[in-house]
Amino acid sequence: VQLQASGGGLVQTGGSLRLSCAASGRTFSSYVMGWFRQAPGKEREFVARITWSGDSPYYADSLKGRFTISRDNAKNTVYLQMNSLKPEDTAVYYCAAQPIHGTIWAYWGQGTQVTVSS
Repeated sequence: VQLQASGGGLVQTGGSLRLSCAASGRTFSSYVMGWFRQAPGKEREFVARITWSGDSPYYADSLKGRFTISRDNAKNTVYLQMNSLKPEDTAVYYCAAQPIHGTIWAYWGQGTQVTVSS
């Protein structure tokens, strides 16, 4: 599956952005979809994931309440709504796909830059 992330940009503290990740190739609904991020000088970290049905989204504890992951299987797209953004949210955001019966994030998008100014 090929993943194309978009929607990043420059936003002020307290603002919002919605990231999108369009998937092509194999059956989108066969994958758990996730978002990760990597800030300058830091390791890549988990942000959120969502099952094929959209049930039981799971978030990094530090992001609960501000970020919302969703998916539209008809459009082969997963979204990340980010609200109340903070400068520490500045990072390159990546979407990833995990086969529904697998245990690793097998496919990755190219990343989209999110910059939050103070």
